[in-house]
Amino acid sequence: MESKDLKFEEVNEGFSIKEAVDEAKRCLNCKNPLCVQGCPIEHNIPGWIHQLSMGNMGGAMSIINEKSNLPAVCGRVCPHERQCEGHCILNKKQNPIRVGKLERFIADFDSDMKLIREKLPQKNRGKVAIIGSGPAGLTVAGDLARDGFNVVIYESEPELGGVLMYGIPEYRLPKEVVRREIRKIEGLGVTYIPNFIVGQNTTVDEMFDQKNFDAIFIGTGTAKPKTMNILGCNLKGVIQSSYFLRIVSLCNSDSIDKSEVPVKEGDVVGVVGCGNVAMDAARTALRMGAKEVYVIYYRDLKNMTALKAEYNEALEEGVQFLWNTDTQEFLGERGRLKAIKAMTSEGEKIIPMDKILLAIGSQPANRIVSTTSGINVDERGYVITKERPYGMTTRKGVFAGGDVVNTPQTVVLAMRDAKKVAAGIAQFVDAKKLLEE
Repeated sequence: MESKDLKFEEVNEGFSIKEAVDEAKRCLNCKNPLCVQGCPIEHNIPGWIHQLSMGNMGGAMSIINEKSNLPAVCGRVCPHERQCEGHCILNKKQNPIRVGKLERFIADFDSDMKLIREKLPQKNRGKVAIIGSGPAGLTVAGDLARDGFNVVIYESEPELGGVLMYGIPEYRLPKEVVRREIRKIEGLGVTYIPNFIVGQNTTVDEMFDQKNFDAIFIGTGTAKPKTMNILGCNLKGVIQSSYFLRIVSLCNSDSIDKSEVPVKEGDVVGVVGCGNVAMDAARTALRMGAKEVYVIYYRDLKNMTALKAEYNEALEEGVQFLWNTDTQEFLGERGRLKAIKAMTSEGEKIIPMDKILLAIGSQPANRIVSTTSGINVDERGYVITKERPYGMTTRKGVFAGGDVVNTPQTVVLAMRDAKKVAAGIAQFVDAKKLLEE
């Protein structure tokens, strides 16, 4: 199947003002809103939708700010069909309120119109370092800054955003939207230090001793992709999806040349895995000129972890799916991938492939843990944390949250965890200051 001429422009369009207000007016303002129960961060969804239905954009934004530091991101990449919209009472008639598009509309309107910013408290409650600027780090930073803390974010990449900047393709989440959300958090008084690797440029111990931080938050996500322990996994042409997406992101921002992107024009590409990262990798490979792209999955359509909406869009764009296909070996010539050997319902098959993108999950890297005394991890490398104060590791004053603690999750689930950790950090620092006095 010949691929279409696909671009990196955003695929899904936002609402116009009239469309947004009309959609908001459809909300029934339920007495027991199921949408709120379906939202991991328990947004007051009916509250801000009601403000929008009256044309009060500022009022709507104020209510959203109470719970979310990344509404323009969440409005685009949250799994709404499984959360707020999936729980909406109108979903029984297959016509739920388009909560995601409404949230995106308000956040975009707020940025475009430069509405009045929040009044901020003095930064005299304590000093907190954040390591990593993905959804968890940005959420903790925003919440603590609003609560009067002096917050400094350390990020190893040249730009902030973590997975939002380097892991989610431009057509789903434009990088300018991420930069805009980050500028908004900077406007809360947060300081950013990019190109800085904790565990290499400095250690957690040095940060406490030399920089006088009251607490440190680790929100480094799961930067280490899992690999397949099968024959041929080291062949040239077997690539991690996370690496591929990062390189494409750098290419799109003109940081590197297109020649460095591992998928070339005319390639036949296989993507092993069937979650949202696999869909992102497959659709991005088509955009980079791949002739054919196959998602290879050992289970069937019913058991895929990707969102149905993501699957439908991939299908529409020309991605092909090989269900019940278990990859058993990568075959090569002179060290370069040529095909895969797979077991299918029809028996063993050899399928020619130029490139394979692995999208089978990831786990935490151990650079920070290995250079810091007293932080315990479980057998899989995830950081162990306490319930009281929420999110504190086995090292006093060091907290962790998001994917580095849990198995990899969605953006909004990392945010939910991070909000609880921010409250735990505030409790800890307040108690520490009280004891010092």
